[in-house]
Amino acid sequence: MSNRAYSEDQLVEQPAIGLFAALGWQTVSAMEETFGAGSTLGRETKGEVVLLERLRAALGKFNPALPPEAISNAVDELTRDRSAMSLEAANRELYRLLKEGIPVSVPDRDHGGQKTERLRVVDWETPAHNDFLLVSQFSVTGALYTCRPDLVGFVNGLPWLV
Repeated sequence: MSNRAYSEDQLVEQPAIGLFAALGWQTVSAMEETFGAGSTLGRETKGEVVLLERLRAALGKFNPALPPEAISNAVDELTRDRSAMSLEAANRELYRLLKEGIPVSVPDRDHGGQKTERLRVVDWETPAHNDFLLVSQFSVTGALYTCRPDLVGFVNGLPWLV
């Protein structure tokens, strides 16, 4: 007979959730996640790894002077398929975008034409301005199989830790 008091959930997962909550993270269980309009996490399918609604909201909050097209271009750049790249190259590229921002082309109202701006993805100066979400039992369906890590930590809709 199994004793729930000595389960992985009780010994590891629940204390970790409590720790993240104490650090100010919002926590949610995706065990009974719904999809589509009004979904639990804003995902359409289990194949989505990025929480697009949260990402767009954060990008809009950090870059209020940039047009919606710039936000859309940044989302496309952050979520584009990097599977053909080496893991190291993909990680370096994403790290640079998170740290330095994403170069986007915007109209130059003063001089005409276009200019390049850096769209911020993370508020490094005031970390509390970021959106921190810890999701337990987050299922992801890929081409070959479905996995469900115990915990996935999202910062501004992007999965940063598993």
